[in-house]
Amino acid sequence: MFLGIVDSVKREFSFITGNYRILVISWIIMDLASEMPSPNFQYYVQEVLGGSGLALGLIGLVGFLCMAAVAFPGGYLADKYGRRWLITTMTFGMASSFLLFAFAPTWQFVLLGTAVNSLCLIYQPALFSMVQDSLPPERRGMGSSIIQLIHSTFNTPGPAIAGVLLLHFGLEWSMRIIYLIMTALFLTAAVWRLRLKETMHSTEPIRFRYFFSSYPKAVKDSFGMWKTLPRSMLWLAVSQILTMLGLSMFFVINAVYARDVLLIPKSQWWLVFIPLTITMIVASIPVGKAIDRFGRKIPLILGLVVFDAGLATFIVGDLLVVSIAMILFGLGQLLVMSSSMALATDLVEREYRGKVNGFINFMSYIAMGFGMLLGNYLYIAFAPQLPFYTALALTIPAFVIIIFLVKEAHPK
Repeated sequence: MFLGIVDSVKREFSFITGNYRILVISWIIMDLASEMPSPNFQYYVQEVLGGSGLALGLIGLVGFLCMAAVAFPGGYLADKYGRRWLITTMTFGMASSFLLFAFAPTWQFVLLGTAVNSLCLIYQPALFSMVQDSLPPERRGMGSSIIQLIHSTFNTPGPAIAGVLLLHFGLEWSMRIIYLIMTALFLTAAVWRLRLKETMHSTEPIRFRYFFSSYPKAVKDSFGMWKTLPRSMLWLAVSQILTMLGLSMFFVINAVYARDVLLIPKSQWWLVFIPLTITMIVASIPVGKAIDRFGRKIPLILGLVVFDAGLATFIVGDLLVVSIAMILFGLGQLLVMSSSMALATDLVEREYRGKVNGFINFMSYIAMGFGMLLGNYLYIAFAPQLPFYTALALTIPAFVIIIFLVKEAHPK
């Protein structure tokens, strides 16, 4: 009986091989530290580095505008010259950028570090495309959920470690130590990713000048390709952009809101991240199997509903209620991201996936950058609750689009 269970598990996860396995292991290494700064980042910028007023919004705006700037050439280069070079090189760049956070004397250095880190994310379309290239059609929902499971599982210790470091070293030195840890782990992951194999057959080696010379053609091709893609893919992209805009507006000030409005001490704020990550661990595999078995749209719609419930709960919560809201955020994020990725892969042929990912990233990053600045502005100029209410309102058109304008497709 035991051997039968082992064989069943091996068959279920037999697709975790090759590049997909290498990427999974690299995410495990990186995720050990990725969430450590999250609980106290807003406090670090405001209380240690003097980032008052719109500093948080400006950091978010610059970061996402830099990500948008490289999204088009990222997708174009991923499809034309291959995935591996971008992924490996830029992972080394990301690792180095964390040193600016670790040794920052003022918040402007965090702004610079955010810009460098974001520019290195030119590799994201290549990364997503390599994942899509490596997954069989019947395992795309499961594969997407496993990625979320990896992120959630190995992110889980991060907030707790941040809390322990905060209690022992104080806000400033706990954050500086965290960024040094991130540098070391990202460098380790970058070395590991050198094992990746190219999934595109490139006829010309990539050179640095292509980052600039390819930009006009990358933009033209990224817009032109929509003439050949299903209309459902366009509407799916619109719904994703609206959702990310709303998410950014409250994400930029959630810790400050919890401290100043909900009166949750910053020494306790990190606790709410634990139920968030545990929820995503527990739900990842069931959600992935549901997407593969029952289709993409129903989990996507359900995810938006759950996400809205989390927003409404967060606005008026105490520590316990906010922890419940974070559980709802985790489940909603898992449903929306896994089903959207699986549906997009179904709708788009392999040769266009890099450009599609690049285009969606470009538009989402611009929306999120200005969303962070707007959310920060609404918080300090009008009412602290206004960013949350605006985010709730933006999910309504996204919900309508998914129901009436996005159609399921056969996996490709």
